[in-house]
Amino acid sequence: MAEHESERVVVGVDGSPPSLKALRWAIAYAERTGAVVEAFHAWQIPTTYGTPVEVLPGERFAETAERALKGSVAEVHGDRTVPVVVPVAEMGYPPKALVERSKEADLLVVGSRGRGGLAALLGSVSLHCVSHAACPVVVVRAAE
Repeated sequence: MAEHESERVVVGVDGSPPSLKALRWAIAYAERTGAVVEAFHAWQIPTTYGTPVEVLPGERFAETAERALKGSVAEVHGDRTVPVVVPVAEMGYPPKALVERSKEADLLVVGSRGRGGLAALLGSVSLHCVSHAACPVVVVRAAE
């Protein structure tokens, strides 16, 4: 990272309470360090037994994902201008997409559990990120 560039923090956001807590953590970190936060949401077309479900006419998964992500950012960040939070939604398998984003990041932040709902300390996405990310990873624990 060049001296004049801001540190880049990528945070996985799926709208779940743990991911919103991770976004709050990333924003607080950016307030202290001057980092830029990328709120990242990877979305997929729903599948049934490995086959894409019948897509309803007019269904726009990308627009829905973007709208949900911007809503999550607004809920946590409000209308503040500092720190800079850039929402990015793209189609992809969340664990793989977050690891890919980590290659361009200085820090990756994820919640300990997301939409999967498994009662484990680390969810499958956060465990994958800790095991494979190209940068340091912060896992923000869900409320007990």
